[in-house]
Amino acid sequence: MRSTLGTAGLLALFSLPPDVKALAIVGRQAGYASNAVTAAGTLQSDWYDESTGLWGGLSLWWSSANIVTMLANIVKADGSYKSTASEIVSTVFTTAKATNGGTWTNGFYDDEGWWALAWIDAYDVLGGSQYLQAAEDIFQDLIGGLNGNCGGQWWDKAHTAVNSINNELFAAVAASLANRVSGGSTDYRSYAVDQVEWLLSQNLRNSDGIFQDGLDIDSCSPEGSTWSYNQGVIIGALVELTRLTGNNSYLSTATSIANSALQHMVDSNGILTDWADYPSSDDTAAQFKGVFVRNLAKLQTVANDDAHVDFLTKNADFIWAHNMNPQGQLGADWQGPAKYISAPSHSSAMDCLVAAAMVS
Repeated sequence: MRSTLGTAGLLALFSLPPDVKALAIVGRQAGYASNAVTAAGTLQSDWYDESTGLWGGLSLWWSSANIVTMLANIVKADGSYKSTASEIVSTVFTTAKATNGGTWTNGFYDDEGWWALAWIDAYDVLGGSQYLQAAEDIFQDLIGGLNGNCGGQWWDKAHTAVNSINNELFAAVAASLANRVSGGSTDYRSYAVDQVEWLLSQNLRNSDGIFQDGLDIDSCSPEGSTWSYNQGVIIGALVELTRLTGNNSYLSTATSIANSALQHMVDSNGILTDWADYPSSDDTAAQFKGVFVRNLAKLQTVANDDAHVDFLTKNADFIWAHNMNPQGQLGADWQGPAKYISAPSHSSAMDCLVAAAMVS
């Protein structure tokens, strides 16, 4: 377990007796985990619909997948939450699928990728072969989107765009399955390596080292805004691919992307910010930052960096101190005050609380 107290805090900590020192570090981790569990209660009471198995209905379909991942990650930070998470996730597994017509697939490959990752994350902490099988089944549908105009995968089944996010999700799912599934007829490893190599060859990173939103399907030139979740998903994919191949160049690339985001996607206080008109026009955009921080925590498990720990804990502290309304709901702007409140904004901020607990 590592300290997250910063330079001044560390100096004070080192002057304490060993037993007190250990308690201080454990206490900081427990504080973030406790805050996450408290916020989870608010999430369930204010947004979860047992009749649909979703947080906010089908309009927040992919956001609900991210919430499943976040709840699974709480278990990694606080094992005592496992029984609660298991009950919620098992209900989602049956009810949400029924709400979507008995399937995890739809017309958008990125939506499907989020659900595949959600069930992989559920499998990791809760067990249950049904979760891993669901991810494998979804992946078979994802394969059908390959061979887009510019290579890679189409964003949707109508073939209207080739976006970064769905291609990153494809890579992350393939690499994750390759690390967990042995045998079978699908060569997840080859899909993962080929997809990442394609992504990294498309010049999608701008001059600041930040991934852009996608490719123009006519010119195949990079285009679009820069979003925090586009940085997060590729980082997660690269971490999984490093574990799969042992090739540390993937880890170096993940670290470079993370550091670029920490330099260029923050405000003057170092708080993660998506510089765009959201979420007043799209509630789901409030989900983006949570995706980044959860994958930064994942990177931290294999590439220790004090700057990443400091970033996560600072953002978590800001959220808890400045971005909560009297009802305990968390807003979209982590700087506060709490506004644009929704299931995506609340659960995304929870991702940061969980990430801080995981790296403490």
